[in-house]
Amino acid sequence: MKVVRNVKVKNPLGLHTRPAATIVKLLQGYKSSVTFTCKNETINARSIMSILMLAARKNTVITITAEGIDSEAVVMRLISAFENEFGER
Repeated sequence: MKVVRNVKVKNPLGLHTRPAATIVKLLQGYKSSVTFTCKNETINARSIMSILMLAARKNTVITITAEGIDSEAVVMRLISAFENEFGER
């Protein structure tokens, strides 16, 4: 199953190293392939370097695409992490 959702970066510093590491760690427990699309660039969300290369600032909209057996669960978990600013509030 394929799930596609948009999220907005809420962190004041954007997707810097800490949120990128949190995303990669969060994805370790899931089997689905996950990509982020931002500014016409699509990257593997399991790669810290790729996430950092997006240079996503605050209020940037990112499209999350997950494909696989647990795609709905992984997207919901990612949306929650984005909404909670990756625990940086």
